[in-house]
Amino acid sequence: QVQLVESGGGLVQPGGSLRLSCVTSGFSFAIVDMAWYRQAPGKQRELVARITRGHSTNYADSVKGRFTISRDNPKNTVYLQINSLTPEDTAVYYCNAGIGSKNFWGQGTQVTVSS
Repeated sequence: QVQLVESGGGLVQPGGSLRLSCVTSGFSFAIVDMAWYRQAPGKQRELVARITRGHSTNYADSVKGRFTISRDNPKNTVYLQINSLTPEDTAVYYCNAGIGSKNFWGQGTQVTVSS
């Protein structure tokens, strides 16, 4: 079955960096567009970054220039490099795969930005 497992979150000071990973299985990773979303307390889940199977990327305006999404097809893994973190980036970050008409999600990884 489809599985997405995120890791790499944690507590970081403002201005710091993290690299999130999402290891996937159960589907043909190389032909699926992948995305990272985040959900802050009391807010709706929002799209952060997307990478197509052709490696084209797009980002939310709030993270452009600070976040970088990438994928490693042989490893069935998608990454999110997050730099220059601010407290507003505090959220649970989720990996997403859109396969056919279905959306699949990981369990999320918590990112907390605080001094």
